[in-house]
Amino acid sequence: MSAGDDADGRDGNGHDDEVRGVRRIPGPRAAADDFDLDAVPPPAPGVDPPQGTAPEPEAEEPGPAAPEPSLPAPRQSPVLPHRVLKSLLGAWALAACSADETEAVEAHLTECAACADEALRLRDAVGLLHTDGSLDLDPMLRSRVLDACLSRRPATIPVPDWAAPYDAETARLDALLRDIRDSEWHAPVRLKWFERERAVNRKTTVAGVIGHLMTVDGLVSTALGLDDPLGGGAAAGVGRRGPGDPAPGVAALPISPAARTEAYWSAARRPPTRAVREPWREQSHALIRTVSFAGRGVAGLSVSYGDFALPLQDSLLDRAFECWVHGGDIADAVDYPYEAPSAAHLHRMIDLAARLLPAALAGRRRAGLAAPARHLVTAGSPGRSLHLEIEGSGGGNWYIALDSPAALGSPDHTVAQVALDGVEFCQLVAGHVSPVEAAAGQEGDREAIRDVLFAAASLSRL
Repeated sequence: MSAGDDADGRDGNGHDDEVRGVRRIPGPRAAADDFDLDAVPPPAPGVDPPQGTAPEPEAEEPGPAAPEPSLPAPRQSPVLPHRVLKSLLGAWALAACSADETEAVEAHLTECAACADEALRLRDAVGLLHTDGSLDLDPMLRSRVLDACLSRRPATIPVPDWAAPYDAETARLDALLRDIRDSEWHAPVRLKWFERERAVNRKTTVAGVIGHLMTVDGLVSTALGLDDPLGGGAAAGVGRRGPGDPAPGVAALPISPAARTEAYWSAARRPPTRAVREPWREQSHALIRTVSFAGRGVAGLSVSYGDFALPLQDSLLDRAFECWVHGGDIADAVDYPYEAPSAAHLHRMIDLAARLLPAALAGRRRAGLAAPARHLVTAGSPGRSLHLEIEGSGGGNWYIALDSPAALGSPDHTVAQVALDGVEFCQLVAGHVSPVEAAAGQEGDREAIRDVLFAAASLSRL
């Protein structure tokens, strides 16, 4: 501050600092309720008003009265052509329109029936996008869609009823394989089955399991005159032959499922990858097409498994069973939900296993693994039976002949009863459950019960 300045911030000429471009920093403003504004005297002329007070306004000459403010005119909705309003329906369904556009679209929907229907469909579609349910497809969706289609227009060449379980299970497994990632094809899978009195297992991968299913299905293909995957070279994923390698001959190929699987795994130059899915898928489709066009007589065609043979209709049911079981093995390895077959298909699989039990029991007797028959079967006396009661999905009652594979089980000569859940019984037949732990309820001859349960487990194989 210069010597000519007053203490109150004015210069000798009475000009404020503010006029000279230097602004004074005001003091802190007092709160409005700290004092009575009416009690504060007006400032003296030439003196700044105290902080927190307002200067007394100067009296003004009365002038003409200001006009009354008029209310704003109501906002008009934009007038849009029909084609523009129709193009906005998608954005309107997603609540992405502006306020003006929303008002215009909703006004238009009250007048245009076609756009109103389209808007309703779009709103329903948006509701599906915000569902809280699982987005995983129902494993039985394919079967329901096919049933609905066939109910309206039957297929010209329908799939035989006895081949339907194989068709359904290969389709379900194919849906699982379509969903998994490339890396999961190399996830470890442990295949389990029973040999004689003990459980055994073999470690492979997801791709290895599909190769196993493909090579065993090849037995059915060969019986129908189709190509055998073990003789298909690179097309079957086995590996390309070198210049000096002998050409594989169908006659030299192994027949038993285990030997065929080992041949496939050992012939591959590299571990199987997801490339095996396509030949397996094409093979299953070829089997369904062939049996569909072949007519009724093909159902009894014999399919050899080396140590035993099955009619074609039972062989495809056996392949459907193994496809489901190994599909479950793959699903466990990649943490994928996998349901049991439909009740009708599961019932057929249980029935096949029940029909095979007397022969399996006789085989164990010949090997010294089961008690000898206690009753001589004659024409007038069918021998003893075990009542197999399967509960739950696909359940029913079967009577297993205990003394001869040629005899028919009869409820009149029942010496024991075993009760199991349907899926649990199938797991026992697959070798995934111990015979000692399988039965939920047992009554009667303990020796007969043990022999039948172990015979059921002996039906499993690689």
